[in-house]
Amino acid sequence: MAAARLAPYAADESQSRGRRYDEPSSLYRGEYQRDRDRIIHSTAFRRLVYKTQVFVNHEGDLYRTRLTHSLEVSQIARSIAVALDLNEPLIEAICLAHDLGHTPFGHAGQDTLNECMRDYGGFEHNLQSLRVVDELEAKYADFPGLNLMFETREGILKHCSVKNARELGDVGERFLQRKQPGLEAQIANIADAIAYNNHDVDDGFRAGLLSLDQLREQPLFGTQLLEVQRLYPDLEDRRLIYEIIRRMIGTVVTDLIEETRQRIDDAGPASIDAVRDIGKPLVSMSDRIYEQHVSLKRFLNQHLYRHEQKLEMTRTAQVMIKDLFVAYAADAQRMPREFADAAARLDETGRARVVADYIAGMTDRYAIAAHETIAG
Repeated sequence: MAAARLAPYAADESQSRGRRYDEPSSLYRGEYQRDRDRIIHSTAFRRLVYKTQVFVNHEGDLYRTRLTHSLEVSQIARSIAVALDLNEPLIEAICLAHDLGHTPFGHAGQDTLNECMRDYGGFEHNLQSLRVVDELEAKYADFPGLNLMFETREGILKHCSVKNARELGDVGERFLQRKQPGLEAQIANIADAIAYNNHDVDDGFRAGLLSLDQLREQPLFGTQLLEVQRLYPDLEDRRLIYEIIRRMIGTVVTDLIEETRQRIDDAGPASIDAVRDIGKPLVSMSDRIYEQHVSLKRFLNQHLYRHEQKLEMTRTAQVMIKDLFVAYAADAQRMPREFADAAARLDETGRARVVADYIAGMTDRYAIAAHETIAG
């Protein structure tokens, strides 16, 4: 993207902190475009198509996966970026990479793997996404990982403990200095929340776990429901839900753009470093819309994510992840050769991390098949 089209506070690759390993520039692509392309061609990105968002892959063909979720996050964030004159290729790269480190079976898999790794530094999918692009992807002769630009890595690492930040070098510094990331990273973070909040309503309704009577009590949904029913009184449920959700997303995104633009105008940052020095995020919804957004999030947590049908899947996933970890930690030779060889060279903590890397990289169906193998 040409620098002249960017706002002064946007990420500009000519002012970037660059890559961990020096590389010659591309003749026809910008550096953030190259990052996006590397992510799309990565093995971890392809695996997302068979990783749980809310519903496990075998529960239905039309439910969202980590891959379709990442594409939807990217679409929302790119729309916001264009409206605010920010760096669209960078924000796309961050969004497409933000879930690369997620385990099979969604948050159930992550929480269980974190418990298994409790004595070895824990496990968090956000840190794992950075680990994937920095170390685990093996595609290039000259360096490990994808060797992404600093600003892309900054955006992938949404949150981090002080302890972990000290070990991450440049990309961990802002957590120690209590600084904000660039606006592109801030938008990617909130676009993630917008996407799963609204699209999980769609999947929950499709699955029969959420009803119109439940959803109409939510202000964000109920307001749009009344308007759609007024305009289209005979619309069937499938199109009714879609029309409501597209209007919900439009309402939240429009509010976010307008509120963020006002906050930028008030703060007056002259550069991305000035954005980083501001004590709080500039990307935000208005108080009224944010309250509705949070209310919907709480509703989904209670009525969808904790629905008995989902809890049954959670319990099954927890057993499988724990069994896999115990089996591979006890006998690393059960893993593929590259993981087994890596584990053999390390101490107990290092071996546990290799096991976690292997399990986190599994798709849902691969994990199910692997569990069947170790269970005999």
